[in-house]
Amino acid sequence: MFNIKNELYDAWKEKRAVGAFNIYDLETAQAVAEASKEADYPVIMQITPSAIEFAGLKQIFDIAKNEIHENGIKAAIHLDHGKDYGITKSCVDIGFDSVMIDGSKLDFEGNLALTKKVADHAHRVDVMVEGEIGVISREEGGELSGEGEMTNPDMVRDFATKSGVDILAVSVGNEHGAPKGEKLNLELLREIGLSTPVPLVMHGASGLSESDIKEAVRCGIVKLNIDTNIRKIFVDSFSIKHPGIKDPREILLGAKNEAKELIKKYIGILSGK
Repeated sequence: MFNIKNELYDAWKEKRAVGAFNIYDLETAQAVAEASKEADYPVIMQITPSAIEFAGLKQIFDIAKNEIHENGIKAAIHLDHGKDYGITKSCVDIGFDSVMIDGSKLDFEGNLALTKKVADHAHRVDVMVEGEIGVISREEGGELSGEGEMTNPDMVRDFATKSGVDILAVSVGNEHGAPKGEKLNLELLREIGLSTPVPLVMHGASGLSESDIKEAVRCGIVKLNIDTNIRKIFVDSFSIKHPGIKDPREILLGAKNEAKELIKKYIGILSGK
């Protein structure tokens, strides 16, 4: 049976990473699953609370699970940016392989306590837990949400050790929503990479160059989140590329195939193939 924690820790040793791609319907799940199958490389299908609100928890979980099974791929189902214990518990209990608890806007002690509570529950059933320290600017949909706050490398080891997280998301200039001019502080990331006892996660990777992605992986990033670029493909398919098509299924099929090729490109970068 595929174990995402083992996969990410192997990737950490081997200086490679696994892409985490957001899904919110059948077509996005198909794009991720088919890309994984064709590239012969593991993926993470991640689901946000807003996607759960849109599609329903059981419905979107079943879509992901079925696509993984039908394509015979190595993949994990992950909760992205869970903000409270309740949503993480629901995802753990229904069968998610991994959950993120994002307490980054709390103070250090509040974030630590919330993250530890989630980790204690999830680890009872071998579910991997991602935490976050430092604040990534913009919400996961790209909306402005105030200034980001860079991760303090002096706090990383203490937070990771005491909270019990398996992987840790950091803020080093990365932003959700692929804003123009997004630039990583690679010096800070290298410093964090030298001090962390757990592998690292990069959110907001849609706006990063291929060279920045590769360097981030060398610094200890093992999970790289991609959402905005996939979302843009589907939005553009409706509003720009196919104004004359009347059947939405034709548009969705084309968008799915385009998204699949983009996902395969990211897989190639992360796997080193």
